[in-house]
Amino acid sequence: MSRPDLNLLIALDVLLEEGSVARAARRLRLSPSAMSRTLARLRETTGDPLLVRAGRGLVPTPRALELRERVGPLVEGAEAVLRPVEALDLDRLRRTFTLRNREGFVENFGAALIARVGEEAPGVRLRFVPKPDKDSRSLRDGSVDLETGVVTSTLGPEVRAQALFRDRFVAVVRVGHPLCSGEMTPARYAAARHVLVSRRGLDRDAVDDALGSLGLRREIATVVAGYTEALALVRATDLVACVPDRHTENLRAGLAVLSLPVRLPEITVSMLWHPRLDADPAHRWLRGCVRAVCRRGEGDAAGSG
Repeated sequence: MSRPDLNLLIALDVLLEEGSVARAARRLRLSPSAMSRTLARLRETTGDPLLVRAGRGLVPTPRALELRERVGPLVEGAEAVLRPVEALDLDRLRRTFTLRNREGFVENFGAALIARVGEEAPGVRLRFVPKPDKDSRSLRDGSVDLETGVVTSTLGPEVRAQALFRDRFVAVVRVGHPLCSGEMTPARYAAARHVLVSRRGLDRDAVDDALGSLGLRREIATVVAGYTEALALVRATDLVACVPDRHTENLRAGLAVLSLPVRLPEITVSMLWHPRLDADPAHRWLRGCVRAVCRRGEGDAAGSG
């Protein structure tokens, strides 16, 4: 089935409003003959004369009167769809955004983000959901509006990413742990018993590679899926955990933080979103809030060092 020419809707709206081919032609900046041809096409498309001669003018048919009530709103709706986005009114914005994050994000940045959003847009609600994996399907299917994490090769090629802050790995132990006194050497660090954080249940990570290059090997006493579990074990034992510094700051209350005796590359934590939300004013505003909250914390951390 061939599609109708939707441009005819605009011509029909003007013709029914003006009731004159000549006046409609002037409004649409067409010649009278071109407007007459358009009217002929409308008659053929609708199967109705629409406007018929009555003396020196034209009068609408019953079908035209019916269409006049419907075509105006249709044209207005189409024009609204194609009109540039109006300025965002945060006071009137009513929306719930779903953010997917690994543990530590909400604990470190959630309160400041909620406060900023609440101050600027009281009608906006944030829903935080856990991030058990790096699969980007939830961004593609729209169940998640924004995600934070480290960009890897598994990220979908269409997903947008913007850096939020850089983070480094540190060693965490209970206060009074033997590693808290004396020089932290690679050998002393490797000789301790460790808790490894791995969502996939792996039994080694970059720390083991760095120690291996020095001919050292550490003992992995246990493997857990998250930072919270690792730090809970550190509090109650002599285990050592290696965790990202900024991302676990509020999870480490009451624990001792030590510099690693081996060099590990820093990581960049980014926010991720689907390109269909690129131009959405509300989503752009949300991204700005997240960026400001995370970078303000980075500046504070840098200043305190």
